[in-house]
Amino acid sequence: MTENPEQPTDTTSAPPAAPVVPDKAVLEGLEAKWSAQWKADDTYAFDRTKDRAEVYSIDTPPPTVSGSLHVGHVFSYTHTDLIARYQRMRGKAVFYPMGWDDNGLPTERRVQNHYGVRCDPSLPYDPDFTPPEKPDAKKQVPISRPNFIALCEELVPEDEKKFEALWRTLGLSVDWKQHYTTIGPKAQKVSQTAFLRNFARGEAYLQEAPTLWDVTFQTAVAQAELEARDYAGAYHRVAFHAPDGSPLFIETTRPELIPSVVALIAHPDDERYQSLFGTTATSPVFGVEIPVVAHPGAEMDKGSGLVMCCTFGDLTDVTWWRELNLPVRTVVGRDGRLTRETPDWLSGEQAATAYAELAGKTTFSAREAMVGLLRTSGDLDGEPKPTQRMANFFEKGDKPLEIVATRQWYLRNGGRDTALRTEMLDRGRELRWVPPHMKHRYDNWVGGLNGDWLISRQRFFGIPFPVWYPLDDEGAPDYAHPLTPTEAELPVDPSTQAPRGYDESQRGRPGGFLGDPDVMDTWATSSLTPLIAGGWESDQDLFDRVFPMDLCTHAHDIIRTWLFSRVVRADAEFGRLPWSTALISGFVLAGTGKGKISKSKGNTKIDPEQLLETYGADAVRWRAATGRPGLDSPFDETQMKVGRRLAMKVLNASKFVLGNIGASPLEPARVTEPIDCALLARLAAVVVRASDAFDAYDYTTALEASEKFFWEFCDDYLELIKERAYAEEASSARESARATLSIALQVQLRLLAPFLPYVTEEVWSWWQTGSIHHASWPVPAELGAAAAADPTLVDHVAAALAGIRGVKSQAKVGMKAQLSRVEITAPEAVLAAVRLAEPDLRAAGKITGDLVYTAVDAGDLAVTADLAPTDA
Repeated sequence: MTENPEQPTDTTSAPPAAPVVPDKAVLEGLEAKWSAQWKADDTYAFDRTKDRAEVYSIDTPPPTVSGSLHVGHVFSYTHTDLIARYQRMRGKAVFYPMGWDDNGLPTERRVQNHYGVRCDPSLPYDPDFTPPEKPDAKKQVPISRPNFIALCEELVPEDEKKFEALWRTLGLSVDWKQHYTTIGPKAQKVSQTAFLRNFARGEAYLQEAPTLWDVTFQTAVAQAELEARDYAGAYHRVAFHAPDGSPLFIETTRPELIPSVVALIAHPDDERYQSLFGTTATSPVFGVEIPVVAHPGAEMDKGSGLVMCCTFGDLTDVTWWRELNLPVRTVVGRDGRLTRETPDWLSGEQAATAYAELAGKTTFSAREAMVGLLRTSGDLDGEPKPTQRMANFFEKGDKPLEIVATRQWYLRNGGRDTALRTEMLDRGRELRWVPPHMKHRYDNWVGGLNGDWLISRQRFFGIPFPVWYPLDDEGAPDYAHPLTPTEAELPVDPSTQAPRGYDESQRGRPGGFLGDPDVMDTWATSSLTPLIAGGWESDQDLFDRVFPMDLCTHAHDIIRTWLFSRVVRADAEFGRLPWSTALISGFVLAGTGKGKISKSKGNTKIDPEQLLETYGADAVRWRAATGRPGLDSPFDETQMKVGRRLAMKVLNASKFVLGNIGASPLEPARVTEPIDCALLARLAAVVVRASDAFDAYDYTTALEASEKFFWEFCDDYLELIKERAYAEEASSARESARATLSIALQVQLRLLAPFLPYVTEEVWSWWQTGSIHHASWPVPAELGAAAAADPTLVDHVAAALAGIRGVKSQAKVGMKAQLSRVEITAPEAVLAAVRLAEPDLRAAGKITGDLVYTAVDAGDLAVTADLAPTDA
């Protein structure tokens, strides 16, 4: 265990004040009482007078403010808080901010449904607009982008208040003065500054290219946002025609894309098509000549071995298009419908007539129409065969993605640059992963990248790109020479502000300018959270004290998005990692076979507020802490009862020690009795184990060690020494018991404080000054010479006491029943230990007669006893 010489306070030298123990100690009301007190006292404020070596800084995930938090959030954020509280007690100034991810699609959808509106950027701003009194999500009112953004900004703070209230009740030790949002002015300036620097260094670039596109939300989608799902379809065996007129069969699930075929492809070793390579075939229905080419990506044993390449049906088409230098023939538009105008390559009478049957239809309707055309032409071989295929979806969408050619902003991430990919993998090796196997997820993601990071979105409530484009004399934008502001001018909104040297009257006019209409992907902003929270380029003093940060923490599903994107941005700007350790949480599972709890899966009916109200925050936190880093954890509400029982036991045991017996000075020198010394020695070992576990980010083991000792302390030690501690006559033995009780209780409260912040703070307030959360984390040295005693004495005496209790249980008498004779059989070393606690054992076991020790060579301790006669 590494001890921190800088401890917040000294809790071992001063004698405790006379305890003020309430008549009735209850858990109810502790959250309201202490969360209000912590807020009033600014208990968790970051001390920015500390230099970087004395600071522990955390990059906290900003939750998406879209209406609700679920129990998975509660567990994951509790894990972060456990580490924050431990580090604070170890003497660190903890920088623990909270952010809200309030831009992007989730917020837009919530605003649309809440107010019954939709954004139409073509509409002018209406200063007198008010939302419908009775919103209708199915008949949304179109409004301008400024009006829509105003509604977003109106609703988001209300959601944030609910989130903050829940986090405060849960007991997160966040410094709320370090709060930020991903849409606020600070985030806008950081995001736009970082983007301009990326652009200046050539890391960000604008390109027209095949883009994954969600037709419902009308926006581009990045690789990290893909979700592969089963999708019902059908194989269609379709005949193209060789130069000699013979059929060339292909099998496709997307016959509606036949108008966009740019090549037929087979494997170069496929003997069936050797003679066709370099020739052309004719497409069915349309009669367009199509080249037949070879590519090793074609699979000889799949279908006929011949496939059609469309631009674009899937990501394989994109690969072939790029590697074979094929033309682009796009027929699916951004709205998910086939283009209404007949493409140039279909201008022939036969092709144009056929295409008119498809123009303007959705892909589903066009597919049905195309099958009809194929039947009529005789090019459909047999009937379609139903199948289930994997299709790419936007993680928030419900229709398969299309691939359309669009102009988008990209950020280099190693997907198309081997050297940069290697650099990103090297960064992963530098990072400390908890648990270590999570690094494989990072490596697999980086190794599987197939393109750069698409960072632009065709949405409304987001941070705009700080870019304009000059228009030539005919009003065409010059995308090759964008106009950008200076960093001093940031933040800017090109949709409402003119670039330097122009005025608003020139917007959209020949010789004027056009503002970039897109906004940054929400991950493009969230990838900068260490910079936003840390005050990069706005508060350099703060930034120098907190960056690079110590910890990032989140669930394993966003390693590929949030974790990786922050590594990309920090590497680009600083040439280093943004933090040193990644603590990865597992999922909270809804039940056997039901998957993780998440909003997207619709299984978030477990209300965190209800859990907190029913069981209390300490119980919920206890359950969260039993979920080890990286491991998924099935949710069972009854487990909260165990945590509540522990919190209640802390109250009752503390009331007994402080109220019934009375606190004793925290002076280890008063501890003289062997069993007392052994208890503190056992406690010293627990302190070491809990500290080592916390240092390894293994909060679950720290809890297990502390909790196990606490129950043994209550069930065995308290019962064993109760009579001695209660003794009216002063003696060193009585003082030894009382000092041990006080010392052990005070140390245990601190060990449990990160897990049970409310009940430990309550008990602490009965007899100590200040907050327990600013007390020092315990160290073995506090326990004095007793820490060097033999802790196994506790086990042997506890075994003897358990044996005595077992005898009474078998005899079906109460624990207060007296025993006239007790015989303890065990090896001599064990008996010697038990003898050292004989007075306590007699008192606790109600032994009125002989206590006989019988030595054996080996075996477990055994107890036999006779009940004392009772009065008739």
